[in-house]
Amino acid sequence: MVNIIKIAARNLRRYLRRTLLTSALITLGVVAVLLFISITGSFKEMMVGQITDSMLGHIQVHRKGYLASIDNLPLNRNLNQSQVAKVEEILRDIDRDTDAVESFSMRIKLGAMFSNYTETTNIRLNTVIPEQEVKTVPLLPDRIIKGQKKEALLQKGEILVPELIANGMKVKVGDSVVLVANNKDGSVNGKTFTVSGVLEGISGPGGRDGVIHLDDARELLRINGVEISEIAIRLKNMDHLSMVFSRLKAGLEPLRDKKDRSIFEVHTWEKLTPFYNIAKMIDLMTFFIKIMLVAIVLVSIMNVMIMAVYERINEIGTIAAIGTLPGKIMALFVTEGFLLGVLGTAAGTVISLISIALINAAEITFNFGRQSDLLLAPVIGAGDVITIVLIVIAISVLASLQPAFKAARMDPITALRHV
Repeated sequence: MVNIIKIAARNLRRYLRRTLLTSALITLGVVAVLLFISITGSFKEMMVGQITDSMLGHIQVHRKGYLASIDNLPLNRNLNQSQVAKVEEILRDIDRDTDAVESFSMRIKLGAMFSNYTETTNIRLNTVIPEQEVKTVPLLPDRIIKGQKKEALLQKGEILVPELIANGMKVKVGDSVVLVANNKDGSVNGKTFTVSGVLEGISGPGGRDGVIHLDDARELLRINGVEISEIAIRLKNMDHLSMVFSRLKAGLEPLRDKKDRSIFEVHTWEKLTPFYNIAKMIDLMTFFIKIMLVAIVLVSIMNVMIMAVYERINEIGTIAAIGTLPGKIMALFVTEGFLLGVLGTAAGTVISLISIALINAAEITFNFGRQSDLLLAPVIGAGDVITIVLIVIAISVLASLQPAFKAARMDPITALRHV
């Protein structure tokens, strides 16, 4: 086998220009794919991070049927105290076993009327425990574009107003406003708040959401005891998403009400935002780029090997005439294809890693929605590199099989007569 590799390498050196051109084509394909994966992966990670870390969290738990009617922000589908306690218990068990749960936040979501005493409009409200919310969505304080950013986010009696409403109704930090809301029994109640900040608008659901303290929501809605619309959960690592989701769902699904219906529903961030479709589109584009790489390698290697067989017919006839077995002739050409693939992927991988390092050093920024100056930080995982390398080498070998098989089946006498 060592001799076959030596002969294959020597044959590639004999046709150096063709070898370099083919390797350059494979290198270009590998560089394009690895750079595309790293850059789009960085954009996808940034996009997902902005969504999950500023409003959603990674996983949310609701009462069954809540999400289907979330546009109406129903108060009659809140979780009660015992149900909330069960979710907390399961989350503590998961964290004890896996150390995967970073934090979770209790929320009541409701619709209300927002008045600055001269004008009135509708508003959606996320009512939170500030300490929990900041741990669960750590980028939320960064969305405060007016007002002082505080670790506690806000105090009782304060409200963070969405930018859309603040601009439309000319509301400023320090202004006094009134919220009027219906509780689940239909009675109306109002409460005065002080504007402590203005939240930067975001695209999609959540762009019209204000934030108040959970205790203020209980007072506004005249809630006695514990009622929670949703529990948002943040994980220490996004890689744990599938595992934690499965365990949480498995722990909550067996719990039934008196009519033998599921009490809870659990959703990952993917089911909660339309931006997941963008993430899926990025994955789809990556898949097609990989197919293009396979096509480039397949065509280039097969073309080179067919030409190699055609130009070396006399040589093939000679080595066959002196007793070289067809299997060894076939192995010789397959090895040449293998070495071409190795050479192209090695050069492409090195160039890609250097390019990624240079892009990171350049600190390129981009805008996403209302977010500006986000840093592009492409990173390529070892798994992606190994996958691309193995794909290219495998396709190089496969592309060599047909020409190699043709060479191995040549009749020595006919080959020696070839001019």
